[in-house]
Amino acid sequence: MKAFIQGTGSVSAQDSPGFPASIREYGGTRLPVADPDYKQWIDVKQIRRMGRAIKMGVAASHVSLQAAGLAMPDAIIMGTAYGCLADTGVFLNKLVTQKEDMLTPTAFIQSTHNTVGGQIALLLGCHAYNNTFVHGAFSLENALQDSLLFLHEDPTRRVLAGAVDEITDYSHSILSRFRLYKDAHTASLLRSGTDGTMAGEGAAFFVLGTERTATSMAELNGVEMVFHPASEAEVQERIVQFLARHGLQPGDVDVLLTGRNGDVREDGWYANLEQGLFKDVPVAAFKHFCGEYPTASAFAMWMAAGALQKQQWPDTAMFTGKAPAQTKRVLIWNHQHGTHHALILLSAC
Repeated sequence: MKAFIQGTGSVSAQDSPGFPASIREYGGTRLPVADPDYKQWIDVKQIRRMGRAIKMGVAASHVSLQAAGLAMPDAIIMGTAYGCLADTGVFLNKLVTQKEDMLTPTAFIQSTHNTVGGQIALLLGCHAYNNTFVHGAFSLENALQDSLLFLHEDPTRRVLAGAVDEITDYSHSILSRFRLYKDAHTASLLRSGTDGTMAGEGAAFFVLGTERTATSMAELNGVEMVFHPASEAEVQERIVQFLARHGLQPGDVDVLLTGRNGDVREDGWYANLEQGLFKDVPVAAFKHFCGEYPTASAFAMWMAAGALQKQQWPDTAMFTGKAPAQTKRVLIWNHQHGTHHALILLSAC
């Protein structure tokens, strides 16, 4: 089953309206989102009660709906690995400091993983199918597959799909204990050649439909997940099989968009196949724009859809080779810690 991306919206470390013409650069261990003016989409009184993840998700979803010219989706399907970490931290902190007495339920209610999808539905008045996948680094991919199945049941439907994850001081401190992050600069991150990367966060949403419309940006051809591969050879075999199912060979891909993040322990997965299976294919990267987080592939999909529509890639996105004059197909290959490998195939429409 295929679907057209009829509208997109993103809240990330980059200014969405200006990307890729203007690119923000960061130094340190994390890339925070460039918060837009949320009052455009959310009432001021409600903003005060919302966590950052909720605001990010609501803003990105509304932008995608506006871009698609859609007032009401037939389903809201999204993914998140961490959920609303800020509200979780607030609740747990009060649980300890107040010795479990006189706790307000608001932070607990807003800490659940499906809060973002629920809040989007409440603001839209949408009573349709609403599902949130919490499958770690496969959360977005499962949401996309569910969206394609939903559209297969009724091709007249249109789905709002996406993903959101945030990082807080609490979670950043905990994850840093595992040597996941390092002090770096985005301009030199990808070629740093040392352990660790830069933490990130963000939200990206897409309006998916089976019909090509005036607002269609790209076509979503397929999604594939490879869990805990035994070797690089297995990953290569699965990539070849995935492309073959769509009548393609590795050389038919115009741009390979990888999740290279500057961590020497993880980038080897990409390097070997870039030099072998995709030796003649230009390679781009995206995590020096958004940082590393479980659903970062949503930013990659947003970035690739925009590149296919505008036929323009940022110069700083290209890791090897030059961007082609015309981009017809983009293969997104992202992995986290070598255990969760995800493939998303997009094409121009």
